[in-house]
Amino acid sequence: MPELIVDNVTRQFPTRGDALTVLRDCSLALEAGQNTAIIGPSGSGKSTLLYIIGTLDRPTHGTVQLAGENPFLLDEPRLAAFRNERIGFVFQDHHLLPQCSVLENVLVPALATGSVAPDLIARARDLLNRVGLGGRLDHRPAELSGGERQRAAVARALLRRPRLVLADEPTGNLDRTNAALVGDLLLEMQKQEGTMLIVVTHSLDLARRFSQQYELDDGRLKQVELAV
Repeated sequence: MPELIVDNVTRQFPTRGDALTVLRDCSLALEAGQNTAIIGPSGSGKSTLLYIIGTLDRPTHGTVQLAGENPFLLDEPRLAAFRNERIGFVFQDHHLLPQCSVLENVLVPALATGSVAPDLIARARDLLNRVGLGGRLDHRPAELSGGERQRAAVARALLRRPRLVLADEPTGNLDRTNAALVGDLLLEMQKQEGTMLIVVTHSLDLARRFSQQYELDDGRLKQVELAV
């Protein structure tokens, strides 16, 4: 059975007239260790779909199951805990806290539990070493390049050993060289960690490197094969 099942997800937003339908019966499935890229024009609903999969938004119709559980049946405190433990996020803007060090930023997901266990501090240090920032633990985000900030964001997303990592335009703010490096890093770390990875991207070069590709257009999701 797939680890992630997105089944006929529809998302509508109320307006003064008819409801605005952004997603129409979108479905996909991933098994542990698989990755997929979702492409599509701006405004096609890619980020909305990613936010629903990540439980940051709710579907109007349809279901999402992760590891056999429908998170939208949980109350808000348990949903927040589910999200924090099982899903990692990498956004186009790294969202690092400017007043915190690189190490402290990677540890942010652990703060939801009220304290940071020593094993998680060791995990954060290890991840930062693996993404090439072992010598920058005490630096603030302003002292890092754009590519380094995004590498720190990847480490943060993996801290809690999530089953699923979601990346929304993770290379969108980077130049070509750093975009390629961050793409390499995402796929390398996903393989090492054995997690599932879904990336929303405008970059066809990045999307081609994923084992599956989907296109979202006019709210409808379909699997495609991009020419190499």
